[in-house]
Amino acid sequence: MRTAQQILADSAVIAVVGASRDPLKAAHSVPLQMQRYGWRIIPVNPTVDELFGERAYPTLADIPHPVDLVDVFRPAADAVQVVRDAAAIGAPAVWLQLGIVSAEARRIAEEAGMEYVEDRCLIVERAAGDLTRFA
Repeated sequence: MRTAQQILADSAVIAVVGASRDPLKAAHSVPLQMQRYGWRIIPVNPTVDELFGERAYPTLADIPHPVDLVDVFRPAADAVQVVRDAAAIGAPAVWLQLGIVSAEARRIAEEAGMEYVEDRCLIVERAAGDLTRFA
């Protein structure tokens, strides 16, 4: 299994479930920071049409292309279904943001052969590893 930083370094396209239009929320600022460092961010939010200059999709299943990583900004109780949805679209990895922990989501990810990170922040790991997607 790859480390959290390796998963992030190897991911170019990140679907963010629960991405927010509210600039005061981490579900807005974290994906925006990742985009600024070169990752393609695909927002998944059924209440908006566009975020971060990208088309937003109501569900993971609606995204018309592969994603490398599914990042979750939803409560732990919702993470279980998000991980099931990520497995259904063939995502290789899923990441639950800081403060989100779910033994059931972990079990589902492992059974699906997906790599799993929980209770970690993308931008913290990006900074710790000095990672960027720019050449």
